[in-house]
Amino acid sequence: MSSEQPRLTAGEKARIALLVARMAKRGLADDRQSGGRVDQRDLQRKVARIEEQARRRAERAGNSKDRK
Repeated sequence: MSSEQPRLTAGEKARIALLVARMAKRGLADDRQSGGRVDQRDLQRKVARIEEQARRRAERAGNSKDRK
């Protein structure tokens, strides 16, 4: 996997921003007194999935340019 971030569409940026906001909200809701940290892996996986889709789209676009 490349560490370089793919170009994101406006919709992907908005979806990621919404997920980050939800992560922040969950973090604020965690009281940490009961010993449990709020699990945010589901939101992190969603962000990773959006980035992977953008990466695959960029690879397909790069391959189609090479063919011309």
